[in-house]
Amino acid sequence: MSALFEIILPVFLIVGFGYLVTWRGWFSAAAVDGLMGFAQNFAVPTLLFVSMARLDLGTEFRAGLLIPFYLGAFAAYGLGWAGARLVLKRSAVDSVAIGFVCLFSNSLLLGIPITERAYGPDALAGNWAIIALHSPLLYTFGITVMEFTRARGSGLSVGRVALRALTGVLRTSLVIGILSGLSVNLMMQAGLVLPQGFWDAVDMIARAALPAALFGLGGVLYRYRPEGDMTAIALCCTASLILHPAIVFATAHLGGLDRDGMRSAVMTAAMAPGVNAYLFANIYGAARRVAASAVLIATALSTLTIWMWLSLLP
Repeated sequence: MSALFEIILPVFLIVGFGYLVTWRGWFSAAAVDGLMGFAQNFAVPTLLFVSMARLDLGTEFRAGLLIPFYLGAFAAYGLGWAGARLVLKRSAVDSVAIGFVCLFSNSLLLGIPITERAYGPDALAGNWAIIALHSPLLYTFGITVMEFTRARGSGLSVGRVALRALTGVLRTSLVIGILSGLSVNLMMQAGLVLPQGFWDAVDMIARAALPAALFGLGGVLYRYRPEGDMTAIALCCTASLILHPAIVFATAHLGGLDRDGMRSAVMTAAMAPGVNAYLFANIYGAARRVAASAVLIATALSTLTIWMWLSLLP
């Protein structure tokens, strides 16, 4: 019970406070948009930049950590896509969007603060290694599948569709922050020395990222309503909150992953779908109500499922 109140509740209180003040009209929709614009386009990419620049690339990018996480993620996508397409008889583009909701866990805004509160800041190395691939890999996969799905029968060449997908991925601010940080990391290993004033400035922005993003997330969630097909929403919640972390837990255990790696992989997988899952659906005009409702409901349910996974982890 202490984990619920000492680890999970403080993070969700920030989200809930943002929800409350937006609901009461004390924080306007324009203010929410401005705050999230700062967080998503500047503060969070800066946090990713700093984390990637300082990450030990030689020790944290290991198959035993990454394979269980992404095996679970793509299995969750497969369940979401197949359930939507074959059982619920949704359109092809809706099925891709629903699968993406199941695929894209909120690894950064929820995964980082909860893992840090549970196990301390030294336990985050595995989280950052997963996050380094998270947006580039999953956006590339989701956009590519969606573009090919939409292009079916249009006569567009494979090269044209692939170029469109790659361009879409490289323009996202999160991917820019990750790639910039990894580039600086490699240059520092080659002898580059950046002045301490530079690091002090980026650290100041990075420290604002999570509180601002969590508060803004609450304001964004207020806009969502539990509408749409409840069966599809339940499918998304089950795939993201239960199936993904269960596969990670089982495969990491069988593979002999160490304690810290197990904590990072399972806790990152156990997070609810992120707002980016809704933004993906909104960009393509596919399954928007299901995506929005799934993000809201899964975020609320994750207060209990995260507690369960914390109790199971060593």
